[in-house]
Amino acid sequence: MKRTERKTVCSILGMLVIAVLLLLGACSYPHPDYSQWDLTARQRDSLEFITTHHYGINYNFKILADSLPLRQMLNPDSLWVYKDDVLVVADFAHMLSDTTDTIWIKVARDQSTMGWIIEDRLLDNSVPLDPISQFIHWFSSIRNLVFLIIGGIFVLFYLYQRRRKRSQRIQPLAPPVQNFYAVLFCIAVVISATLYASMQRFAPEMWEHYYFNPSLNPLGHPFVLMLFLVSVWGIVLVALALIDDLFHQVDFSTGFFYLLGLGTLCMFIYLIVTWTVYYYIGYLFSAIFIYEAIYYLWRSSQRIMYCGHCGRRLSHKGVCSYCGYVNE
Repeated sequence: MKRTERKTVCSILGMLVIAVLLLLGACSYPHPDYSQWDLTARQRDSLEFITTHHYGINYNFKILADSLPLRQMLNPDSLWVYKDDVLVVADFAHMLSDTTDTIWIKVARDQSTMGWIIEDRLLDNSVPLDPISQFIHWFSSIRNLVFLIIGGIFVLFYLYQRRRKRSQRIQPLAPPVQNFYAVLFCIAVVISATLYASMQRFAPEMWEHYYFNPSLNPLGHPFVLMLFLVSVWGIVLVALALIDDLFHQVDFSTGFFYLLGLGTLCMFIYLIVTWTVYYYIGYLFSAIFIYEAIYYLWRSSQRIMYCGHCGRRLSHKGVCSYCGYVNE
Protein backbone atom coordinates (compact mmCIF):
# COMPACT_ATOMS: atom_id res chain seq x y z
CA MET A 1 0.00 0.00 0.00
CA LYS A 2 1.44 3.38 -1.02
CA ARG A 3 2.14 6.23 1.40
CA THR A 4 -0.60 8.39 -0.11
CA GLU A 5 -3.09 5.58 0.43
CA ARG A 6 -1.96 5.23 4.03
CA LYS A 7 -2.50 8.96 4.59
CA THR A 8 -5.97 8.71 3.06
CA VAL A 9 -6.93 5.84 5.34
CA CYS A 10 -5.56 7.65 8.40
CA SER A 11 -7.51 10.77 7.44
CA ILE A 12 -10.70 8.74 7.15
CA LEU A 13 -10.09 7.15 10.54
CA GLY A 14 -9.43 10.59 12.03
CA MET A 15 -12.72 11.89 10.67
CA LEU A 16 -14.48 8.86 12.11
CA VAL A 17 -13.01 9.60 15.55
CA ILE A 18 -14.19 13.21 15.33
CA ALA A 19 -17.65 12.00 14.26
CA VAL A 20 -17.80 9.67 17.29
CA LEU A 21 -16.89 12.54 19.60
CA LEU A 22 -19.60 14.74 18.08
CA LEU A 23 -22.15 11.94 18.38
CA LEU A 24 -21.18 11.42 22.00
CA GLY A 25 -21.85 15.06 22.71
CA ALA A 26 -25.22 14.96 20.98
CA CYS A 27 -26.58 11.58 22.10
CA SER A 28 -28.36 11.25 25.40
CA TYR A 29 -31.59 9.95 26.79
CA PRO A 30 -34.35 12.58 26.40
CA HIS A 31 -35.53 14.34 29.55
CA PRO A 32 -39.28 15.00 29.29
CA ASP A 33 -40.74 18.29 30.47
CA TYR A 34 -43.28 17.57 33.19
CA SER A 35 -44.27 21.21 33.73
CA GLN A 36 -47.26 20.92 31.38
CA TRP A 37 -48.50 17.63 32.81
CA ASP A 38 -51.48 17.46 35.14
CA LEU A 39 -49.60 15.98 38.09
CA THR A 40 -49.48 16.45 41.82
CA ALA A 41 -46.27 17.79 43.34
CA ARG A 42 -45.47 14.32 44.68
CA GLN A 43 -45.93 12.68 41.28
CA ARG A 44 -43.80 15.32 39.59
CA ASP A 45 -41.04 14.88 42.17
CA SER A 46 -41.11 11.12 41.66
CA LEU A 47 -40.80 11.41 37.86
CA GLU A 48 -38.02 13.99 38.12
CA PHE A 49 -36.18 11.76 40.59
CA ILE A 50 -36.33 8.87 38.11
CA THR A 51 -35.03 11.16 35.35
CA THR A 52 -32.04 12.40 37.35
CA HIS A 53 -31.21 9.29 39.40
CA HIS A 54 -32.28 6.65 36.83
CA TYR A 55 -34.19 4.54 39.34
CA GLY A 56 -37.29 5.10 41.43
CA ILE A 57 -39.92 3.60 43.70
CA ASN A 58 -40.24 -0.21 43.42
CA TYR A 59 -36.69 -0.51 42.04
CA ASN A 60 -34.76 -3.51 43.41
CA PHE A 61 -31.22 -3.61 44.80
CA LYS A 62 -29.11 -6.55 45.96
CA ILE A 63 -26.84 -5.99 48.95
CA LEU A 64 -23.11 -6.57 48.41
CA ALA A 65 -21.80 -5.56 51.84
CA ASP A 66 -21.68 -8.05 54.69
CA SER A 67 -24.19 -5.90 56.57
CA LEU A 68 -25.90 -2.54 56.17
CA PRO A 69 -27.83 -0.51 58.78
CA LEU A 70 -31.22 1.06 58.10
CA ARG A 71 -32.42 3.96 60.22
CA GLN A 72 -35.99 3.98 61.47
CA MET A 73 -38.04 7.09 61.99
CA LEU A 74 -38.72 7.88 65.66
CA ASN A 75 -36.44 5.02 66.69
CA PRO A 76 -32.74 5.47 67.51
CA ASP A 77 -31.99 1.79 66.89
CA SER A 78 -31.03 0.48 63.46
CA LEU A 79 -32.33 -2.44 61.52
CA TRP A 80 -29.73 -4.51 59.72
CA VAL A 81 -29.81 -6.09 56.31
CA TYR A 82 -27.18 -8.52 55.10
CA LYS A 83 -25.33 -9.68 52.03
CA ASP A 84 -27.52 -10.97 49.16
CA ASP A 85 -30.66 -9.46 50.71
CA VAL A 86 -32.94 -7.89 48.10
CA LEU A 87 -34.25 -4.42 48.92
CA VAL A 88 -37.03 -2.53 47.19
CA VAL A 89 -37.13 1.27 47.08
CA ALA A 90 -40.24 2.51 48.92
CA ASP A 91 -39.65 6.27 49.13
CA PHE A 92 -37.06 9.04 48.94
CA ALA A 93 -36.51 12.36 50.70
CA HIS A 94 -34.23 15.39 50.40
CA MET A 95 -32.65 16.52 53.67
CA LEU A 96 -31.43 20.10 53.33
CA SER A 97 -28.88 21.72 55.59
CA ASP A 98 -26.58 24.73 55.50
CA THR A 99 -23.77 22.79 53.84
CA THR A 100 -25.20 19.69 52.18
CA ASP A 101 -28.21 18.38 50.32
CA THR A 102 -28.49 14.75 51.34
CA ILE A 103 -30.81 12.27 49.67
CA TRP A 104 -32.26 9.54 51.86
CA ILE A 105 -33.78 6.41 50.39
CA LYS A 106 -36.41 4.34 52.16
CA VAL A 107 -35.93 0.66 51.38
CA ALA A 108 -37.62 -2.52 52.56
CA ARG A 109 -36.56 -6.15 52.69
CA ASP A 110 -39.98 -7.23 53.95
CA GLN A 111 -42.85 -5.64 55.86
CA SER A 112 -41.01 -5.93 59.18
CA THR A 113 -37.61 -4.75 57.90
CA MET A 114 -37.92 -1.23 56.51
CA GLY A 115 -35.84 1.88 57.03
CA TRP A 116 -33.90 4.82 55.61
CA ILE A 117 -30.35 5.02 54.30
CA ILE A 118 -28.26 7.70 52.60
CA GLU A 119 -28.32 7.21 48.83
CA ASP A 120 -24.53 7.23 48.37
CA ARG A 121 -24.11 4.54 51.01
CA LEU A 122 -26.83 2.41 49.44
CA LEU A 123 -25.32 2.65 45.95
CA ASP A 124 -21.79 1.95 47.19
CA ASN A 125 -22.88 -1.24 48.93
CA SER A 126 -25.45 -2.66 46.55
CA VAL A 127 -26.06 -3.46 42.90
CA PRO A 128 -29.25 -3.43 40.81
CA LEU A 129 -30.97 -6.81 40.79
CA ASP A 130 -30.86 -7.11 36.99
CA PRO A 131 -28.21 -9.69 35.94
CA ILE A 132 -26.84 -7.39 33.23
CA SER A 133 -26.23 -4.65 35.83
CA GLN A 134 -24.59 -7.20 38.10
CA PHE A 135 -22.28 -8.34 35.29
CA ILE A 136 -21.32 -4.71 34.52
CA HIS A 137 -20.54 -4.11 38.20
CA TRP A 138 -18.62 -7.38 38.49
CA PHE A 139 -16.54 -6.85 35.35
CA SER A 140 -15.76 -3.21 36.21
CA SER A 141 -14.63 -4.24 39.69
CA ILE A 142 -12.33 -7.13 38.80
CA ARG A 143 -11.27 -6.55 35.19
CA ASN A 144 -7.65 -6.05 36.28
CA LEU A 145 -7.82 -9.30 38.24
CA VAL A 146 -9.32 -11.08 35.22
CA PHE A 147 -6.40 -9.87 33.11
CA LEU A 148 -3.88 -11.15 35.67
CA ILE A 149 -5.64 -14.52 35.98
CA ILE A 150 -5.85 -15.08 32.22
CA GLY A 151 -2.29 -13.90 31.74
CA GLY A 152 -1.04 -16.10 34.60
CA ILE A 153 -2.77 -19.19 33.22
CA PHE A 154 -1.34 -18.42 29.78
CA VAL A 155 2.23 -18.15 31.13
CA LEU A 156 1.92 -21.35 33.19
CA PHE A 157 0.46 -23.26 30.26
CA TYR A 158 3.18 -21.93 27.97
CA LEU A 159 5.92 -23.07 30.37
CA TYR A 160 4.25 -26.46 30.67
CA GLN A 161 4.05 -26.85 26.90
CA ARG A 162 7.64 -25.75 26.44
CA ARG A 163 8.88 -28.21 29.02
CA ARG A 164 6.80 -30.97 27.46
CA LYS A 165 7.93 -30.26 23.91
CA ARG A 166 11.45 -28.92 24.22
CA SER A 167 12.25 -29.75 20.65
CA GLN A 168 9.26 -27.82 19.27
CA ARG A 169 9.30 -24.06 19.13
CA ILE A 170 6.11 -22.56 20.51
CA GLN A 171 4.82 -19.14 19.45
CA PRO A 172 2.83 -17.72 22.42
CA LEU A 173 0.60 -15.34 20.52
CA ALA A 174 0.87 -16.83 17.04
CA PRO A 175 0.42 -20.62 17.04
CA PRO A 176 0.65 -22.36 13.67
CA VAL A 177 -2.94 -21.57 12.73
CA GLN A 178 -4.54 -19.10 10.37
CA ASN A 179 -7.62 -17.53 11.84
CA PHE A 180 -9.40 -14.68 10.11
CA TYR A 181 -11.86 -14.40 13.01
CA ALA A 182 -9.12 -13.75 15.58
CA VAL A 183 -8.30 -10.43 13.90
CA LEU A 184 -12.00 -9.54 13.66
CA PHE A 185 -12.35 -10.37 17.35
CA CYS A 186 -9.52 -7.97 18.25
CA ILE A 187 -11.09 -5.24 16.09
CA ALA A 188 -14.45 -5.72 17.83
CA VAL A 189 -12.76 -5.52 21.25
CA VAL A 190 -10.98 -2.29 20.31
CA ILE A 191 -14.20 -0.71 19.01
CA SER A 192 -16.15 -1.75 22.12
CA ALA A 193 -13.43 -0.50 24.47
CA THR A 194 -13.21 2.83 22.63
CA LEU A 195 -16.97 3.39 22.73
CA TYR A 196 -17.22 2.31 26.38
CA ALA A 197 -14.40 4.61 27.51
CA SER A 198 -15.82 7.46 25.41
CA MET A 199 -19.20 7.17 27.14
CA GLN A 200 -17.47 7.10 30.53
CA ARG A 201 -15.46 10.18 29.59
CA PHE A 202 -17.98 12.33 27.70
CA ALA A 203 -21.45 10.96 28.49
CA PRO A 204 -21.37 9.39 31.97
CA GLU A 205 -25.07 10.05 32.58
CA MET A 206 -26.01 8.03 29.51
CA TRP A 207 -23.98 5.07 30.75
CA GLU A 208 -25.39 5.46 34.29
CA HIS A 209 -28.92 5.32 32.91
CA TYR A 210 -28.05 2.14 31.02
CA TYR A 211 -26.47 0.64 34.14
CA PHE A 212 -29.74 1.03 36.07
CA ASN A 213 -31.94 0.12 33.09
CA PRO A 214 -29.94 -2.36 30.98
CA SER A 215 -31.04 -4.21 27.88
CA LEU A 216 -29.36 -6.46 25.33
CA ASN A 217 -31.50 -5.00 22.56
CA PRO A 218 -29.51 -2.27 20.73
CA LEU A 219 -32.70 -0.54 19.54
CA GLY A 220 -34.24 2.23 21.59
CA HIS A 221 -30.94 3.59 22.94
CA PRO A 222 -28.89 6.68 21.98
CA PHE A 223 -26.85 6.13 18.84
CA VAL A 224 -23.43 5.67 20.48
CA LEU A 225 -24.81 3.26 23.06
CA MET A 226 -26.52 1.38 20.24
CA LEU A 227 -23.16 1.08 18.44
CA PHE A 228 -21.58 -0.20 21.65
CA LEU A 229 -24.23 -2.91 22.07
CA VAL A 230 -23.85 -3.91 18.42
CA SER A 231 -20.09 -4.22 18.91
CA VAL A 232 -20.63 -6.37 22.01
CA TRP A 233 -22.92 -8.67 20.04
CA GLY A 234 -20.23 -8.70 17.36
CA ILE A 235 -17.69 -9.92 19.94
CA VAL A 236 -20.00 -12.77 20.96
CA LEU A 237 -20.78 -13.87 17.39
CA VAL A 238 -17.18 -13.58 16.18
CA ALA A 239 -15.99 -15.50 19.25
CA LEU A 240 -18.31 -18.40 18.38
CA ALA A 241 -17.09 -18.41 14.78
CA LEU A 242 -13.48 -18.16 16.00
CA ILE A 243 -13.79 -21.19 18.29
CA ASP A 244 -15.53 -23.27 15.64
CA ASP A 245 -12.96 -22.43 12.95
CA LEU A 246 -10.01 -22.84 15.31
CA PHE A 247 -10.82 -26.36 16.49
CA HIS A 248 -11.33 -27.45 12.90
CA GLN A 249 -7.69 -26.56 12.25
CA VAL A 250 -5.82 -27.72 15.36
CA ASP A 251 -6.11 -30.15 18.26
CA PHE A 252 -7.64 -29.15 21.60
CA SER A 253 -4.32 -28.43 23.35
CA THR A 254 -3.07 -26.06 20.64
CA GLY A 255 -6.48 -24.40 20.33
CA PHE A 256 -6.76 -23.88 24.09
CA PHE A 257 -3.28 -22.39 24.17
CA TYR A 258 -4.16 -20.09 21.28
CA LEU A 259 -7.34 -18.89 23.00
CA LEU A 260 -5.44 -18.17 26.23
CA GLY A 261 -2.91 -16.07 24.32
CA LEU A 262 -5.62 -14.26 22.39
CA GLY A 263 -7.60 -13.61 25.57
CA THR A 264 -4.53 -12.15 27.28
CA LEU A 265 -3.80 -9.94 24.27
CA CYS A 266 -7.40 -8.68 24.05
CA MET A 267 -7.61 -7.94 27.78
CA PHE A 268 -4.34 -6.00 27.53
CA ILE A 269 -5.64 -4.04 24.53
CA TYR A 270 -8.94 -3.38 26.32
CA LEU A 271 -7.18 -1.98 29.40
CA ILE A 272 -4.81 0.17 27.32
CA VAL A 273 -7.67 1.66 25.27
CA THR A 274 -9.97 2.36 28.22
CA TRP A 275 -7.14 4.01 30.16
CA THR A 276 -5.76 6.12 27.31
CA VAL A 277 -9.08 7.35 25.87
CA TYR A 278 -9.40 9.59 28.94
CA TYR A 279 -6.33 11.43 27.66
CA TYR A 280 -7.40 11.27 23.97
CA ILE A 281 -4.35 9.16 23.08
CA GLY A 282 -6.57 6.10 22.96
CA TYR A 283 -8.32 7.36 19.82
CA LEU A 284 -5.01 7.46 17.97
CA PHE A 285 -4.11 4.01 19.27
CA SER A 286 -7.50 2.59 18.23
CA ALA A 287 -7.30 4.15 14.77
CA ILE A 288 -3.80 2.79 14.15
CA PHE A 289 -4.72 -0.66 15.46
CA ILE A 290 -7.88 -0.92 13.33
CA TYR A 291 -6.04 0.30 10.26
CA GLU A 292 -3.18 -2.18 10.71
CA ALA A 293 -5.64 -5.02 11.42
CA ILE A 294 -7.66 -4.30 8.27
CA TYR A 295 -4.47 -3.97 6.25
CA TYR A 296 -3.28 -7.32 7.65
CA LEU A 297 -6.57 -8.97 6.68
CA TRP A 298 -6.33 -7.55 3.21
CA ARG A 299 -2.74 -8.79 2.77
CA SER A 300 -3.60 -12.19 4.25
CA SER A 301 -6.51 -12.62 1.87
CA GLN A 302 -4.04 -12.44 -1.02
CA ARG A 303 -2.02 -15.36 0.37
CA ILE A 304 -4.71 -17.82 1.43
CA MET A 305 -4.14 -21.31 -0.03
CA TYR A 306 -6.19 -24.48 0.25
CA CYS A 307 -5.33 -28.10 -0.27
CA GLY A 308 -6.42 -29.32 -3.70
CA HIS A 309 -7.47 -32.69 -2.27
CA CYS A 310 -9.13 -32.17 1.16
CA GLY A 311 -9.82 -28.43 0.94
CA ARG A 312 -8.08 -27.61 4.24
CA ARG A 313 -6.39 -24.23 4.62
CA LEU A 314 -2.61 -24.29 4.10
CA SER A 315 0.11 -21.91 5.25
CA HIS A 316 2.44 -22.83 2.37
CA LYS A 317 2.70 -24.98 -0.73
CA GLY A 318 3.89 -28.54 -0.52
CA VAL A 319 2.67 -31.57 1.40
CA CYS A 320 -0.68 -31.11 3.12
CA SER A 321 -0.33 -31.85 6.85
CA TYR A 322 -3.88 -33.22 6.95
CA CYS A 323 -4.13 -35.64 4.02
CA GLY A 324 -0.56 -35.84 2.66
CA TYR A 325 -1.46 -34.54 -0.80
CA VAL A 326 1.35 -32.66 -2.55
CA ASN A 327 0.25 -29.19 -3.61
CA GLU A 328 2.46 -27.68 -6.31
